[in-house]
Amino acid sequence: MNLLTAEKLVKSYTDKNLFQGADFSINEGDKIGVIGVNGTGKTTLLKMVAGLEETDSGTINKGNNIQIRYLPQNPVFEPGMKVLQAVLKNNVNKLNEWTVESEAKSILNKLGIRRHGENVEHLSGGQRKRVALAHVLLAPADILILDEPTNHLDHYMAEWLEEYLRKFNGALLMVTHDRYFLDRVSNRIIEIDNGNIYNYPGNYSEYIRLKEARTDMELASNRKRRSILKTELEWLARGARARSTKQKVHIARVMALRDQKAPGEEQVIEMSSVTSRLGKKTVEVVDISKSYGNKKLITGYSYIFLKGDRIGIIGPNGCGKSTLLKIIDGIVEPDTGYVEIGQTVKIGYFSQENEYMDQSLKVIDYIKEVGEYIKTKDGTITASMMLERFLFEGALQWNTISKLSGGEKRRLYLLRILMGAPNVLILDEPTNDLDIQTLTILEDYLDSFEGIVITVSHDRYFLNRIVQRIFAFEEEGKVTQYEGGFSDYLLASRRNEAEDENVNKKTIAKDAQTQRFAREKKLKFTFQEQKDYEAIEDDIASCEAKLEQLEREIEDSASNYSRLNELMKEKSSMETVLEEKMERWVYLNDLADQIEQERSGK
Repeated sequence: MNLLTAEKLVKSYTDKNLFQGADFSINEGDKIGVIGVNGTGKTTLLKMVAGLEETDSGTINKGNNIQIRYLPQNPVFEPGMKVLQAVLKNNVNKLNEWTVESEAKSILNKLGIRRHGENVEHLSGGQRKRVALAHVLLAPADILILDEPTNHLDHYMAEWLEEYLRKFNGALLMVTHDRYFLDRVSNRIIEIDNGNIYNYPGNYSEYIRLKEARTDMELASNRKRRSILKTELEWLARGARARSTKQKVHIARVMALRDQKAPGEEQVIEMSSVTSRLGKKTVEVVDISKSYGNKKLITGYSYIFLKGDRIGIIGPNGCGKSTLLKIIDGIVEPDTGYVEIGQTVKIGYFSQENEYMDQSLKVIDYIKEVGEYIKTKDGTITASMMLERFLFEGALQWNTISKLSGGEKRRLYLLRILMGAPNVLILDEPTNDLDIQTLTILEDYLDSFEGIVITVSHDRYFLNRIVQRIFAFEEEGKVTQYEGGFSDYLLASRRNEAEDENVNKKTIAKDAQTQRFAREKKLKFTFQEQKDYEAIEDDIASCEAKLEQLEREIEDSASNYSRLNELMKEKSSMETVLEEKMERWVYLNDLADQIEQERSGK
């Protein structure tokens, strides 16, 4: 069933045309991911569908009684409002008044917000976004519209939201940069490009394949058009006269072919800068600790960063990840310990909230603060040319920063960091608000970056793509080191958890069996026990072989998050079976020993 239809949408801002007669629709069961370069109109499209922004022309029609819920990119709350109040606002009615508060608290807890009576204005930007997400998810909706819902979510929260949205009965329209999230949740992708909306059935992986096919088809059609046009223009040049009706039609057809637009080349960011030389001494962190009040963030952390290091830092929100980055950069002093910085080290710090960006400056002036001319691998270019490489063209360079979209501000901020020619890049949540194309190019840039990369990120794809070592905040103040990317960390941490759980279960099972033997006087096998006793070792061997096979498949699927999740569930299930078999084996062998001892005693 069709829920909403948009036809011939036109929308402009000053000299920027976002939509030029674009069409699209939302049907029941659609889980739509919206993709496009920052500034192409993704957030504007969401606002128009939500009824918060008018179109210049065109229509948006929705069915009768269709309920729409909207999560903005940067939510705003009334001053003095408490967390629970903000979530419950306009969400309480006679049908749910006895249950809605507990549901609200449950969602808040899932999203890591446990102080329900705190003022919203005291929360960080990421926490406020999660409160707004809880408010939107609490009420029923036919169409759920989410603008960057995965920003500020750790991987546990992102996994919970994935499952929630996959089970959600209504339609979903969302903008997100999280490629794993798009792969798992969406069943349709729409791409905004040059004022048009292109539709692709399937998830993000399918979109990549279909887009390449579409681009190839458009280029082939254009080559054919140019070949035909060349022949037709030669015919005109030979002196075709529009005397007959047929010739007039023929000439008109040639003119139409000539005026037909060729497929526009996709705008691509060119990311290049000169990296400063990095000497032998880099960054050395020695036994640092940091607390705020009674909360221990970091305790006794030490590490020497090596040339070429690609470090990912992960952990729950509020555990101290950003604080660690600020200590390394010298913004925050540790309570104990120290950080030594080599003389040649030049740090580029890409902060999480664009704190150091003066919104009143013009785009060109903000970049010129670094320099009128910038050195790149290809030579020296002007600040204006560097902006063009980052898709800030023409009049956009003379706009004030405050007029840019959230993603454009992040892209501009990233450009300024890279222009400083750092040899140590500290990236705090670099994937927040950056479009997928920019992220892909940033990832390629970091591949060839000759310095050190230290990043805090919840983006599982980005971590798998970039980092070679993970530092995880797991216990209060304790940072644990893991080798590999995010999937390797996930595999290792779950293996450790399973091993700890297995030890506990086996100990409890053995104690229970011992107590049972003390009570029981039965000293012979039943028919079923005899049958199990004869087959149990083969069953255990079979389970262990299956687990070994799953381990190999898990290693081969480390980069495929969806498949990895399936394998991990299968592995967990098989481990449970093995535990049960082991417990049965312990019981049967102890019983066999007692039977043998009784027989020997007789």
